[in-house]
Amino acid sequence: MLKEALIGTLCGAVVLTIGILIGHFGIQKNSAPSWVNDVAKDVDEALIQQFLSEVETFQLQENLRELTKVPHMATSPGDEETVKYVLKRWQDPETGLDEAWRQEYEIYLSFPNPTNPNKVTVVNSLDSVLFTVREREVNYTADQNDPQVVQPFAAYSPAGHAKGKLVFANQGKPSDFQHLNKTIDLRGTIAITRYGGEGRGRKAINAAAYGVVGLLVYTDPLDMNDGLMSDTNETYPHSWYLPPTGVERGAYNRDFGDLLTPYLAAKEDTYRIPPEDITGIPPIPTQPIGFQDARTLICALAGEAAPKDWQGGLDCIYNLGGPGFKPTSPFNNSDVKLDIYNEEKIVNSSNVMGVIRGSVEPDRYVIYGNHRDSWVHGAIDPSSGTAVMLEITRVLGRMVKKGKWRPRRSIIFGSWGAEEFGLIGSAEYTEEYFTKLSERTVGYINVDISVFANATLSASAMPSMQSVIFRAAKQVNAPGFDSTSVYDNWIRYTNRTSPAHGIIPRVGYLTGAGSDYAAFVHYLGITSIDMSYTYDRSKTNARIYPAYHTAYDTFDYASRFIDPGFVAHQAVGRTAGNILIRLADSLLLPFNCKDYAESLEDYLNTAVNLYQKDLIAKSISMEPLSKAVANFRKEAEQLDKVIQSSDLANETPLKVRKINDQLMLMDRAFLNPLAFPNEYGFRHVIWASSSSGKPTFPGIADAFAQANSSHLASDWKKVHYHLSVVAQAIDGAANMLKEVI
Repeated sequence: MLKEALIGTLCGAVVLTIGILIGHFGIQKNSAPSWVNDVAKDVDEALIQQFLSEVETFQLQENLRELTKVPHMATSPGDEETVKYVLKRWQDPETGLDEAWRQEYEIYLSFPNPTNPNKVTVVNSLDSVLFTVREREVNYTADQNDPQVVQPFAAYSPAGHAKGKLVFANQGKPSDFQHLNKTIDLRGTIAITRYGGEGRGRKAINAAAYGVVGLLVYTDPLDMNDGLMSDTNETYPHSWYLPPTGVERGAYNRDFGDLLTPYLAAKEDTYRIPPEDITGIPPIPTQPIGFQDARTLICALAGEAAPKDWQGGLDCIYNLGGPGFKPTSPFNNSDVKLDIYNEEKIVNSSNVMGVIRGSVEPDRYVIYGNHRDSWVHGAIDPSSGTAVMLEITRVLGRMVKKGKWRPRRSIIFGSWGAEEFGLIGSAEYTEEYFTKLSERTVGYINVDISVFANATLSASAMPSMQSVIFRAAKQVNAPGFDSTSVYDNWIRYTNRTSPAHGIIPRVGYLTGAGSDYAAFVHYLGITSIDMSYTYDRSKTNARIYPAYHTAYDTFDYASRFIDPGFVAHQAVGRTAGNILIRLADSLLLPFNCKDYAESLEDYLNTAVNLYQKDLIAKSISMEPLSKAVANFRKEAEQLDKVIQSSDLANETPLKVRKINDQLMLMDRAFLNPLAFPNEYGFRHVIWASSSSGKPTFPGIADAFAQANSSHLASDWKKVHYHLSVVAQAIDGAANMLKEVI
């Protein structure tokens, strides 16, 4: 009995031991926490294909129809309607985002006086009015009769009265006024300039420096309409070209962000500088007009003929002005008079923000933005971009709501307010969340005007984003083609030869401040892209789509002449959404630093060819810059080898995170807050705007141009300074790519 008991006990112990061992190893093998698989998960190509299939032209069309029902200039009643519409869409229980809210700022804006409109007249010596410029455009469709259609005006032009003899100043560049000043005393004159060649905000500043007391700005039919001028059969409503009375509105400030709160978010209690301390706005009364009225004025000017490259599309010889009008003109001995009644106000403006929270790295952000405000109905600028953004959020939001998908990283959507007045909504957002965005943002996608026309994709970006743009473009069919990708269509229109990749589409650089990417690129150093569909530049000289910033930018204009069928909107939505998913979901960020090295090498080669001979004569060496670029190339290739040799899905998550941080933060190393003290918000020493027009490092290019003009020793020292700034920034970026230290 005892023996049986012992045997039984022993057998039980053996069974128990075996059970424990089986249980132990079984649990050890199969009980890994669920996050292990999530951490190693990469972008799902099947999900991208599903996304592409669900972006619908009908939804895009209806989005645009809704967004353009009323004019929605920043802070207007129409703008408030679009705020509520975007919020409603992002809070929809079936297709909305995880969370959406209003982000409020108190900002300084400029408006025409609604009861005392601006006037431009020609008056004789008795102050009798001989001619009056139109205050509003001719209406062709019912929506242009909306009382919220704002009179054309130059935002931030001071109120005031100016009277003087008229002169023609081409594009209002410093060189244009220098040329005029050789033969004409410009003091006390009124100048008329055409759009283009110089930022609208700088034209009046340039004019005032020569004593000009008032400025008119118009759109020349040569620059926008390929010379066509008649609204009976050539311009809108018969084609996409600008009608004769069309006027391009715009903000005439040089800097971006709220003008009273530089480097501070414009909250209710924020310190504000006095308005008289604002710089970079017109010092003289300024007003835009249509080319119909510009023709009446320019074709009556006296004086010698303007240079050949100043001649435009109006059917007369452009003279410089006597100053003033021809003796044979009805306006002989008459003045042009500007009566400007603009008023400035501090008003409330809203960003609409939405988020899809990330599942693995919620503290890493991919931001997708587009501004919401327009000058009038704004079908193309910006509602084409908003229509695309709303369709992307509809498709992704529905996937999230149905539990089919949640991104690895958090996606933040921004519908920026008051962009047209100087990129204000996005700039204030970056100023309010400067540290958090600097430390956590992976990338920024900007789709402002999504469709200029329907010929080809156009993109500008940091070079490291080139590869993900190309990959996305290869997966989307080009509008009007069943078997041609957006990529293959793009390469037909604009391309370049890359030493590494051969012939590829040309991706531009984000060197200016043309849209809401500016604060993300120049102020925060965040890897960014700006993209759209555009026109065939071999078929038109239009500097932008012709109805830009006018009352003719309506749903009718967009649906008939810009993108019938909304197929280009769809292509942009598919391409931008594809890039967005890849940035949000890829295990390893899809950035290629070797492509960045190629761009730096191009900039270096240009700089050497343009400047090295003169710099050697001044005992300034370019060797540190050459060594820095070579160092960046070496470290980029070394990091690429580490990536290629690693099985990242089976590596420790910390290694993936480390590499991703290197890729994410590399552009931050190019920031120098002291490099451009006179340029607000520009800290990125590679992509800052430049006045030199040279495709190379902007600080060096501008400093060299100044020194070469002045021949001052102090200016040559500034060239040396900018060489050091750029060389050390590139070395700093190269060190970001090193594995540890």
